[in-house]
Amino acid sequence: MLKDRLREGHPYPRGATWDGEGVNFSLFSAHAHKVEVCLFDRDGMTEIERITLPEYTDQIFHGWVPDIGPGQFYGYRVHGPYEPDAGHRFNPNKLLLDPYARAHLGDLHWNPALFGYTIGHRDADLSFDTRDSARFMPKCVVIDPGFDWHGQSGRSPVPWDQTVLYEAHVKGLTRLHPRVPEGVRGTYAGLSTRGVLDYIHALGVTSLELLPVHSFVDDQHLLEKGLRNYWGYNTIGFFAPDPRYAADRAESLREFKEMVSAIHAAGLEVILDVVYNHTAEGNECGPTLSFRGIDNVSYYRLIKDQPRYYVNDTGTGNTVNLSHPRVIQMVTDSLRYWADEMHVDGFRFDLGTILAREPNGFDNQSGFLKACSQDPTLETVKLIAEPWDCGPGGYQVGGFPPGWAEWNDRFRDVVRNYWRGHEGADALAPRLLASPDQFDHQGRKPWACVNFLTAHDGFTLNDCVTYGTKHNDANGEEGRDGAELNNSCNYGVEGPDDDPARTVLRGRQMRNMLATLLVAQGTPMLLAGDEFGRTQGGNNNAYCQDNEISWVNWDFGAPGQALVRFVTRLTELRRRLPILRRARFLTEAYNAELDIKELTWTRPDGAEMTPPDWEGAQCVGLVLDGRAQPTGIRRRGADATLLMVFNARPETVALTLPSVSDQHWRLLVDTSMEEDTSIPAGTRHFRPGATYSMVDRSFLLFDLLPDTASVGEPLPA
Repeated sequence: MLKDRLREGHPYPRGATWDGEGVNFSLFSAHAHKVEVCLFDRDGMTEIERITLPEYTDQIFHGWVPDIGPGQFYGYRVHGPYEPDAGHRFNPNKLLLDPYARAHLGDLHWNPALFGYTIGHRDADLSFDTRDSARFMPKCVVIDPGFDWHGQSGRSPVPWDQTVLYEAHVKGLTRLHPRVPEGVRGTYAGLSTRGVLDYIHALGVTSLELLPVHSFVDDQHLLEKGLRNYWGYNTIGFFAPDPRYAADRAESLREFKEMVSAIHAAGLEVILDVVYNHTAEGNECGPTLSFRGIDNVSYYRLIKDQPRYYVNDTGTGNTVNLSHPRVIQMVTDSLRYWADEMHVDGFRFDLGTILAREPNGFDNQSGFLKACSQDPTLETVKLIAEPWDCGPGGYQVGGFPPGWAEWNDRFRDVVRNYWRGHEGADALAPRLLASPDQFDHQGRKPWACVNFLTAHDGFTLNDCVTYGTKHNDANGEEGRDGAELNNSCNYGVEGPDDDPARTVLRGRQMRNMLATLLVAQGTPMLLAGDEFGRTQGGNNNAYCQDNEISWVNWDFGAPGQALVRFVTRLTELRRRLPILRRARFLTEAYNAELDIKELTWTRPDGAEMTPPDWEGAQCVGLVLDGRAQPTGIRRRGADATLLMVFNARPETVALTLPSVSDQHWRLLVDTSMEEDTSIPAGTRHFRPGATYSMVDRSFLLFDLLPDTASVGEPLPA
């Protein structure tokens, strides 16, 4: 028997660590009495040995088991008090997943035995269930961390000011992709396909932001309706890549690393959407799968005077307790693991305010945020917060500390409303400048403002101009789910329509919003498929649709191809014109030394805007003078002067180009032009003071050239 040769082992590192001769097991629990490791045979169904960890050091149970190694299936049984009214829910009849497991195998099979209490009992969760849950549980797997990175030294960071994010789903991006072999579509291996990555890179994207890949659970109520938790915001394993995305489930860890290696080889970053705010165990009526049975009081926030119940700032039933030092350690260990061992370049934190919420509310100097800021690994990766949740004081856009970037939903809402005529230019103006009213403090940079039009949660860009209301019937919730306010417009008819004029207008509005996103200061994020007009049929909450509603359809035809060319043109302009992505906030202040203003707002007649002009304005120009640099610094390509004009009026505007001596304006982009909308360099030149007929609801971009410039010269490099 292995337990006869058991040794005390070490309390660190946490989890199951193979050393070539055996495995060290280490598990934190401040309130347990005993911890047993259960070993399973190769099919993961039969328990072959149960071993009590012999040592307890600083609230860590640990022991070293000889003669086992990579591929060994295991789980824990944790003994302690079952006292729900005191917050304790130990039940050794329930097999538990290791919070530090590097791999999982097998599916969760919903069964009453998964619950620590007896379902249907008069006292509900106060009862104690004695059924064994092992055969219904996935199993943890001991791993061999070795991997050949083919000479790659580690992460491949892209400077923040050059970053263009592309939010995508591992399965949804490739499930229908014609260039991905059928056997690996929808998997890590599928996303490693060169054709997919080359397309993303050619689009001008620098960073692939993937929806959750940490091991997660399909909700029981969804499975009963024939649906799945498609997005994956239901994590149960913070160190394990979910095996459902592996072509070979037994090789999920290797496949994930190969995917990261391929993404890096294509010149792209990998950003992971991570869910450390809650787990798949739900509220007091949820299953006992891991943390609840290991140390419920430590891992979760419980209501102070009623610890039987969970604080529910997430809206999902429970909230992870990021005030506990061992829980902070687990989360930061997880982040470092994905960065150091898996070579991931950054993280987007779901409901990020929860991670910074202390007992007295949101605190941008919380224990977790301090732990990240001082960590030598985490201070070098991209950290992006979703800065809101449904808890008290949960909306904190701009409130995170230096070093963090944040999703800016105000950019999304204002841009959508401006182009549909519901907001004026006065609301749009600060959003074009990286929202300095929210982000310009404590030395933060414009890149901290992550601008987006759409994300996984909500309408796609196409649906924003096609539907006025949500159409979520397929979710089986009678339309109760999903946001009611979408800031969208159907332009007269709900859904797809063959009217040529309406089709033209909808296409132009998509181009207008994409152009606004990609010329605005800050960090832009695209939703996969928006670049060619992907639709979800008006579903604005497709979290449970693991089907054609959510999967990206790559058969998008000529209009989609034209839109792809348009987006590629804009990302190329953004790359080549640093004035579009300044590393400091632009100001309207006059620079007497250089005799310039780095930004000037103009009226349609070419004159500078005055305060009264802003009232009700729906057409505004913005001149960016690239000559202005801090401390006289000159950068390659930074001298470009640009004029961008935003016209949300429903009528044509006679635009007078601002006067600049000895120079002329060159038209680069006009969104009223359907085919490609990229103007060949040098073919549209205008003298200062010239008039340009600007189509209703359209966007223009000009650069300024000296009169000596030849008609055919390329863009400034």
